[in-house]
Amino acid sequence: MKLVRAVSRTATLATVVAMTTVLVAGCARFDDSTASPFTPEPSFGAAEIDPADPDAPPTSTTPNGPMTPPGPCVDLDPNVIATCLDTTGGLVMLPGGASALVAERRTGRIMQVAQGTSPIEIARLNVDASGDGGLLDLALSPSYAEDGLMYAYITTQSDNRVVRIAAGDTPKDVLTGIPKSAQGNRGALDFYNPRQLLVLTGDAGNPAAATDPASLAGKLLRVESLVPARNGPAPQVALSGIGTAGDVCIDPSGGIWVTDRTAVEDRLQRIDPLGAVISPVWTWPDRPGVAGCGAGPGAVAIALTNAKAMAVLVTDENTGAVTAAPSLLVQDRYGQLNGAAIAPDGQIWAGTVNKNGETPGPNDDRVVKIPVPAGGGSFD
Repeated sequence: MKLVRAVSRTATLATVVAMTTVLVAGCARFDDSTASPFTPEPSFGAAEIDPADPDAPPTSTTPNGPMTPPGPCVDLDPNVIATCLDTTGGLVMLPGGASALVAERRTGRIMQVAQGTSPIEIARLNVDASGDGGLLDLALSPSYAEDGLMYAYITTQSDNRVVRIAAGDTPKDVLTGIPKSAQGNRGALDFYNPRQLLVLTGDAGNPAAATDPASLAGKLLRVESLVPARNGPAPQVALSGIGTAGDVCIDPSGGIWVTDRTAVEDRLQRIDPLGAVISPVWTWPDRPGVAGCGAGPGAVAIALTNAKAMAVLVTDENTGAVTAAPSLLVQDRYGQLNGAAIAPDGQIWAGTVNKNGETPGPNDDRVVKIPVPAGGGSFD
């Protein structure tokens, strides 16, 4: 998922996993028959996973044998960045790549997370978290290092909207009037360039609104008026027909990638750098819950909420076409994944949303990093 999902649009994964070699001519069902394990499997540091019970908490070894996990909010898995968060929204890397900002959807808190430190509350927004609303996504100003500005997609009592956040100031409205409903409020942000913010909006539970030119629902919008004002130019529609919004992310060539969920399938779509060609790239009829994404010149990583995995699709650098069936990382290891961002070292950071379900773990919700094994290609 941003504005600047990674530190910069040129930040790419260091390596990509080995993919299946079966080429695909079009869309395919996402299931075990179309996905192959990575070779080799990702390395998860010193923490050990019990092969008899892979869902059990990892343990680490001592000279006297395995060490029992010490308790809630302490996770021995070295790839866990932060624990005991509320259910997360979007995730964005901070400059330097050693830390990230993650949204807590229901509390409205923006938390800074980094390896080896406790999460720090940076800001708190007043949001309506009923249904699937709340603090849904974050993005950094392209000049964040100088101005410190953040942008957020939020649900209020009356609508969904985009606000700008400056230290020591109240949030300022950038785009208001995005339809709100009991469900379908998800939205996402990413900067296409310093002057244009991409805003992905859900259909607010009304598929007809997604194709209605008069509605802001169910669209990918190009917003060029970033200074809070009531009389700025109306946003331009780059893509219509969005169902439940997943994410928007941009590859180094300027291609725009969009994930969303419809009543019949989950989708990955792409708009070429000129904005002229919109291509449905992949569909999942079994609807694994596509969410956050991160894109490089040769692959796209997509968080799958329902399938509890991170999918990686190898893509043609010129056309954006998917050249092999999706492969999975960390399936069932961390539970339901949502926001995603690519760190400068090529690892994927993701937030979990296990508190949305009925059986969260004692350390949920978490931010985790997902190592990408060597071999099979490159995002560089």
